[in-house]
Amino acid sequence: MTFGPIFIDHIGIATNELEPASRFWELIGLVQGDSDEVVADQGVKTRFFSTSTPFDGKPSKIELLEPTSAETPIGRFLSKRGPGIQQLCFRVGNLEGLLAHLMENGVRLIDEVPRLGAGGMKIAFVHPSSTGGVLVELAQA
Repeated sequence: MTFGPIFIDHIGIATNELEPASRFWELIGLVQGDSDEVVADQGVKTRFFSTSTPFDGKPSKIELLEPTSAETPIGRFLSKRGPGIQQLCFRVGNLEGLLAHLMENGVRLIDEVPRLGAGGMKIAFVHPSSTGGVLVELAQA
């Protein structure tokens, strides 16, 4: 079975405020995206920074995540753990097929059906209990 290509799309970092959290990523030379985006159903404001463009033309990114309120998933993450890496996202070629494959193999999913994420991507999350403690996001353009 193939669900690819599969590569790291971005690393999501929870932060209380986008502006001060952006400084380091700018200083090391990452390129900030054109605009921030609010994903209302997830209660988050996102800002992406791209790494250098690899040979395939699709750079990996850093995604800063600022909660729109304390009662959102990112707000709760921050209150429990503080700022830091919240999730690892893999871009896949066949999200629905991969989700079905994972379910058939007993992997616990947060989203069994893809939903709309930042940048118009179809996304689904895999529960950390099935990944060794890491929240994994799967995304397809």
